Amino acid sequence: MSHAPPGDRHDAEASADHPVVAAAQRALDLCNIVIVAFAALALVAACMILSYSVLSRALFHSANYWQDEAAVFLLVGATFMTAAYVQGQRGHIGIEAFVGLLSPLANRIRLFLVDVASVLFCGFFTWKSWTLAHEAWVDGQVSNSMWSPPLAIPYGLMAAGMTLLCAQILLQIAIPLSNAVRR
Repeated sequence: MSHAPPGDRHDAEASADHPVVAAAQRALDLCNIVIVAFAALALVAACMILSYSVLSRALFHSANYWQDEAAVFLLVGATFMTAAYVQGQRGHIGIEAFVGLLSPLANRIRLFLVDVASVLFCGFFTWKSWTLAHEAWVDGQVSNSMWSPPLAIPYGLMAAGMTLLCAQILLQIAIPLSNAVRR
């Protein structure tokens, strides 16, 4: 099931004719399925941690140093790591009004231009995320809380998720191009 606009669905479910592009898409699809399963567990864990935090504060008046930060780390990881899966389904925000007004060729061109702009932005974001993660790792940066977990964890998850998102967008650019070359 795809949540993409009607004009985008054929692209979201398209497969590549080129064997290398098809193999890359299958590998990324498998990776995304595994990540989505772990992200679901992370969301459940974040809910349990936050529920425990609320109950322990209300019932036992205990201080919670780690709960909020642990939940945020889990949510950041789940959000960024599943971005490629959502993009593969064309589930990110799109402007559906143009789909019905444009011809199929114009829609394909629109999708191509949007994907190129997206990969440029996401590529820059990925690069900055990796530099931030590296800096946090090398400098041993930790959060300012009493728990003080390493900031390389959320920065690394953000960078890895953005890398997967870039790979997904590049595949979405490559699939129509590889299919056109084969024809």
